[in-house]
Amino acid sequence: MSKKTAQKAKPPKLPRDEAEQVRIRREIGHDFALKDDRFGRKRLSVGTEEARRVYEVSNGGYTATGGVVRLRNVDPLVGITSLTRQQREAGQRFRDDFERASREGLKPMPWEERVDGGRINGGIPDRVLNAGRAHAGASAALAHWELADAVRNICLEGQSVKALAERTGESRDVVVKLLKVGLDLLAVHYGMMLMRKPR
Repeated sequence: MSKKTAQKAKPPKLPRDEAEQVRIRREIGHDFALKDDRFGRKRLSVGTEEARRVYEVSNGGYTATGGVVRLRNVDPLVGITSLTRQQREAGQRFRDDFERASREGLKPMPWEERVDGGRINGGIPDRVLNAGRAHAGASAALAHWELADAVRNICLEGQSVKALAERTGESRDVVVKLLKVGLDLLAVHYGMMLMRKPR
């Protein structure tokens, strides 16, 4: 057997921001939002309130050299002051749909609600299906991948506009504009505002 076939496939590299957050949490013992992935690496548990928190370390970024840890926990939907009330509400509802779908999907089902239809009118519980449908419908309403990417990264993962702009190479103004258009589409989808008729 050659050396190439004997070597295991290397896991994809972690995003730099996530790797930094994992490192800081491990250093200070705040591993509440960490879980092992299939490669045995520590990752952030996406979709949890704890994973959305951002830890920053002064003094070069290491606690071992006397760095002070600061916790930045500003919800982007609150921190971006140019968002309208409807845009904030649409973003929060999209987040709620996502969290409900994720949370309901992870719950073990009681024996009387087995997937194999082991009871009369059996199957997947309606609340699980409804949560998944609501999130899928809202995701489809975002239409374009750039809008969906901005909304998901900022509303669901709690990334800052600055971090997303650096990652995509766009200016902050472009990222905010994509977010606003996406949130407007969600507001229309949720019935929070009517589409303006062209004149």
